[in-house]
Amino acid sequence: MSQDVSLFGQVDGRAVQQITLRNGAGAEAKILSWGAVVRDLVVPHAGKRQRVVLGLNSLEDYIAHSPHFGAIAGRYANRIARGQFTLDGVTYQLPLNQEGKHSLHGGGQGFGKQPWTLLHADAASCTLGLVSPDGEAGYPGTVQVSCRYTLTEGNALRVELSAFTDSPTILNLCHHSYFNLDGGADILDHSLAVRANVMTPVDEDLIPDGSLAPVSGTPFDFRTPRPIRFAGADGARFWYDHNFVLRRERRMKDASGLEIAHAATLASATSGLSMEVWTSEPCLQVYDGFKVNVPVPGLDGARYGASAGICLEPQHAPDSPNLPHLPGTVLRPGELYRQVTEYRFGSGR
Repeated sequence: MSQDVSLFGQVDGRAVQQITLRNGAGAEAKILSWGAVVRDLVVPHAGKRQRVVLGLNSLEDYIAHSPHFGAIAGRYANRIARGQFTLDGVTYQLPLNQEGKHSLHGGGQGFGKQPWTLLHADAASCTLGLVSPDGEAGYPGTVQVSCRYTLTEGNALRVELSAFTDSPTILNLCHHSYFNLDGGADILDHSLAVRANVMTPVDEDLIPDGSLAPVSGTPFDFRTPRPIRFAGADGARFWYDHNFVLRRERRMKDASGLEIAHAATLASATSGLSMEVWTSEPCLQVYDGFKVNVPVPGLDGARYGASAGICLEPQHAPDSPNLPHLPGTVLRPGELYRQVTEYRFGSGR
């Protein structure tokens, strides 16, 4: 076990640990065994070190105020309409934690708000495990999940997720860090490119209507890099919490055996730092953090207000259990769920 494991707090009588990871290039990450949270991530750049995620100072702050900062969202990340889905002829009801109408990120006490077990840690990686029992939050099947974080020598944060079940269930996991590449008050002037020609239109509750819409000529057109900040015809700022279906045309074989594809590039002209997202997942949820309003100080006393960070969340489409024409999220006994995502940091990408 790495010597860089310390006590961060306690919840329900269980110790919550903080694991510090370092690579040979000077990057450092701090991981919590609560929610499998990436609490801090600092990368070397231009002879200095740049913090690139939002994080909080205590376990109590995470429990009371965190909007999934750095967590693994599940059992089903994103939204399920009316909290209902049907699997093998049986209809299941989930908690309605989104305004009493829909289920979001596992129903309010999902994977990102639970203690995990530290299974292994070394200098540059750690593995966390979680058992979600049959019936938890209304989901069928006992699911065993693992999350492995690695700081690669190429200055990437690598996220490997795996799971299996003893009964048919649905599963959609995502990493939910809020990124800010220059430490500014917001990320609206960051440049963003998303490798997607289409997105899934949503209603006022952010539930997809089942169609796919071209991004061309719309505020969702990030096919070439542009600032996140976008004003509508009335001058009001447009906000983003939307799912993009990835083109996956820039692909490479991963050491895991999966094929990962370039999903997005985020960049700051202020710092000169950029981040590429590569993933095995079919979709990317882009959330510009417009609802962020954390009443307690963050890392180094930072105040996190609207759009203090942006989430780039590789996953399946929201409400896909109710949209059979989209890639499926059913996991059955004998099958292994796997996801690989890398957040790669560099200059001028």
